[in-house]
Amino acid sequence: MLFSIIRYCLLISPLYSGENSGVRILRTLHRLNALDVKNAKGAGRLSDGGGLYLSIAKGGSKSWVYMWTKVVGCDLNTGKKLSKRYEMGLGSFPAVSLADARDRAQQCRTEVANGFNPIEERRRLVVKNFGQVADEYIETIRAEWSNDKHEYQWRQTLNIYCASIRIVPVSEISTEDVLRVLKPIWENKHETASRTRARIERVIDYATAKGWRSGENPARWRGHLRNVLPGKKRGEKSHLSAMDFRQLPDFMADLRKREGMAALALEFTILTAARTSETILAQWDEIDFQEQVWTVPASRMKMRRVHRVPLSKRCIELLQELNDTRLGNLIFPGQNPTKPLSNMAMNMLLRRMEITNATVHGFRSAFRDWCGDETVFPREVAEAALAHKVGSDVEAAYRRSDALEKRRRLMEAWAAYGYGKEDHNVVTLHA
Repeated sequence: MLFSIIRYCLLISPLYSGENSGVRILRTLHRLNALDVKNAKGAGRLSDGGGLYLSIAKGGSKSWVYMWTKVVGCDLNTGKKLSKRYEMGLGSFPAVSLADARDRAQQCRTEVANGFNPIEERRRLVVKNFGQVADEYIETIRAEWSNDKHEYQWRQTLNIYCASIRIVPVSEISTEDVLRVLKPIWENKHETASRTRARIERVIDYATAKGWRSGENPARWRGHLRNVLPGKKRGEKSHLSAMDFRQLPDFMADLRKREGMAALALEFTILTAARTSETILAQWDEIDFQEQVWTVPASRMKMRRVHRVPLSKRCIELLQELNDTRLGNLIFPGQNPTKPLSNMAMNMLLRRMEITNATVHGFRSAFRDWCGDETVFPREVAEAALAHKVGSDVEAAYRRSDALEKRRRLMEAWAAYGYGKEDHNVVTLHA
């Protein structure tokens, strides 16, 4: 009983005001001793003075808390000062001893007296490594992306290529660190290296905005890395690996023997000359079986315009097979029917097929080469099939048709060529 009364008195000890700082602190210090702290029982708080408390939880665990009250304004009606109370954890007992807690509390009191908020100061001084900041930044901006492909690409570059700097404190990332990441890939993977540099720059800008580092951004290109890394050669353009279209019939014959969702998705992607993200996110309500058309919404298209894709007979057969066993609205679901196939699934299939000279996206290039070299379909029809912009804005304003029927004949011819149904390797077709 006596112990409870003493503890209550300690908790309600009178306070005095520091008029200059607008902060109120306790009158006396060092009220507890090591034995008091060790033997303290019962949920509540014991004051050591100066805002330092020993907090005892119901389960008996103990921790140190620093509390202070700061004047934040004045009630215009009554003239009374308005105060706000703050609490800051200083660690658990016995990991943090009484002496250590007093040292930490004294540091807090000094910061408060100088007009700082210890909580904000500790948050500002938190040491985060580059990897932690990169992961946090991705979570912050992921809402900007229209599909999972962008998030995958960001994580790939900031995990694989930046592996050597992920454990480096973000406040210590230097130009040498950035160059260590970029130099090995700058010449032979220039586009990837350029994107990696830009993403590192954005991560470091984010860290600076959060107060985790200061100074110039070591990944900045203009006026900085541009002076130490060679620029892209004039006229140089990077391309994704593409299979020679002459190899397509043999490849398609092998692909048709494969089982699994990835094989069907890849076949559909090649036949429609679609992008990976357009295929794996395709939904059944986008398919018109009667008109034999797949309508891809603008939100999934690179040009942010609705794209109608004429479906060849083989595409319709493939879709009807999948429709018989559908479990949801996704045409190409992953193992979970509510989630799409991984955007790496088709590339991994190519690896299993030991195809080293092609990527999924590269089949669009193979299609375009075939159109130009083996057919007489007009250029604008082939470009429309790839959902590319053709001509100027003025021309586009006058030409509003998407040449669907001409493209239908083109896609049927592409399917026929892919399955080796032509008598010759060279196909002469008229639009």
